[in-house]
Amino acid sequence: MKNTKKILAGLLALTMTSAFAACSNDDAGTANDGEQGAEATATTTTAETTAALTTAIKEAELSEEQADSLSNALSQLQDVELANKEIKWFAHYDINPNTNGASKKVELELFERKYGGSIKWYQTTWDNRYNDLSTYVLGGEGIDFYASDTGNLPKGIVSGMFQSVDEYIDINDAIWQNTKTAMDSYKFGDKHFMFVTNVIANYMVYYNTATIEANGLDDPWDLYKSGEWNWDSFKKMLQDFVDEENDQWGLDNWYNEAALLYSAGVPTVQSVDGQLVCNLNDATMEKAMNFQYDLYNSGLVLPLEQFNWSIQPAMMGEGRELFWIGGSWEAEGDPSTWTTQIPAENLGLVPVPSPADSDHPYQPATLEGYVLCKGASNPEGVAIFAECTVVAGSDENAKAISRQKRMEDAQWSEDLVDRLAEINDLARQYPVIDLAAGCSTDIASYTTDGGAEVGIRAAFHGTDWASTRESIADTIIMLVGEVNDELQAKVAEG
Repeated sequence: MKNTKKILAGLLALTMTSAFAACSNDDAGTANDGEQGAEATATTTTAETTAALTTAIKEAELSEEQADSLSNALSQLQDVELANKEIKWFAHYDINPNTNGASKKVELELFERKYGGSIKWYQTTWDNRYNDLSTYVLGGEGIDFYASDTGNLPKGIVSGMFQSVDEYIDINDAIWQNTKTAMDSYKFGDKHFMFVTNVIANYMVYYNTATIEANGLDDPWDLYKSGEWNWDSFKKMLQDFVDEENDQWGLDNWYNEAALLYSAGVPTVQSVDGQLVCNLNDATMEKAMNFQYDLYNSGLVLPLEQFNWSIQPAMMGEGRELFWIGGSWEAEGDPSTWTTQIPAENLGLVPVPSPADSDHPYQPATLEGYVLCKGASNPEGVAIFAECTVVAGSDENAKAISRQKRMEDAQWSEDLVDRLAEINDLARQYPVIDLAAGCSTDIASYTTDGGAEVGIRAAFHGTDWASTRESIADTIIMLVGEVNDELQAKVAEG
């Protein structure tokens, strides 16, 4: 580790950060220049807003009729008596209903009605969450669980914040059948470290159907349904549309690089048979980065330098941009708040395209769920609540409540809701998860979360992948290996 720190000090001008509590800014960009200053703010805001919107869309004021419709969901849950009915939740948002009593999560309704369970919220802030959690865990407060987070694992295991979930669930039980494969993304050694309750697409491609029609282009959803939606058709549509002289631009938004990389099926760091593997020298990763470099050189990516290093979401609604890659949260709630400002009646969604010769339509995925804190006072209760969450997301009557909520609040058509369900199902079947941010700040900063011209972002800013890889691969592979050694030792300790 000492040799690695010396390398980083000279090569990267950084110090290896191993303390989990020092990771409070993992999810924000670094304000090194004009672009990154704006991006840091946007990214932090997005993280907070994403959680808030995701929470809101899953909540519904349960009418008597809706509550009665949950009888089938209740029957799927195991019949046990909890010795301790309270579980301690730590996060920057509350699972419990809003203070005005207007809404309740379906999983909480199940937890209360089936088990008499309750959740005690330990409040924190987004920026201070890791520091506060460390204080609670080391102080023996008995915090039980925390939300899934790309910065959680595996470093939270190494630092002693989180423990394995295997002792408290039967992963082969039918209730876990839809998330069992995804749980292996957080399998280290021979143990799993997350209750994965749902898998959704982390990114999808937004488009304005009016823009497509006005320019005589094929609808991307039609191409997808006919098996013709891939990198080639994606690029061809950009080529047919982009015309700077006529104020027509191509692909916009931050971190499109990650979405297109993962659609090839290879993240920068992943768990393979319980071991951390770095893929910077992988041939598929090279293919993905070269594709992005080609998009940039072909003028198909919004040139941020011409727009004061700012993304231009309003241009999507105005018909001046073709594609925007983002999460479903960007079109939740009232349409007036949507990031892209695409009119509700013109909103188009389609999965992130994969290479035409790909063996699967891999999708950048988000694993929803919970991690179990070290020293949890009621791990059995958390496991039961996790099962309630799985059922709430899979039972047809329970899903209908959330579905209706989306159609009413966000003015989504039934067809659009069906599209989202299909996109999320692809992510469930072919999830790609990157563990770079979960390994360490340094690894993330030089692979996935750095500024322009750093790591996987460099191709969309004019640097070829071979040059980027040569500058970082040896050091990052070494760092990942060191994290893996520490991780395996910690897992073996139990």
